[in-house]
Amino acid sequence: MPDEHVSILQSLGVAVLALAAVVWVFGLISLLRGRSGAGGPTLYGLPYQRQAAPHLESVELTPAERDAFAGLVRQLNDGR
Repeated sequence: MPDEHVSILQSLGVAVLALAAVVWVFGLISLLRGRSGAGGPTLYGLPYQRQAAPHLESVELTPAERDAFAGLVRQLNDGR
């Protein structure tokens, strides 16, 4: 049998690694379940993330600014 040549430390090492893998999987599952809920953030070190996008802001351009922007776009498109 192949088990005759396996030391106690090797068997114990395999058991510890298997236990660590099981603990890691359960921790990962609980972390993912906590994030999928609609409640507050589960990681308190991170700031709260908004669910909706912020309101967009816009500024009216003067005709001169619009012309300058159009010229810039034409310059950039010519280099393509």
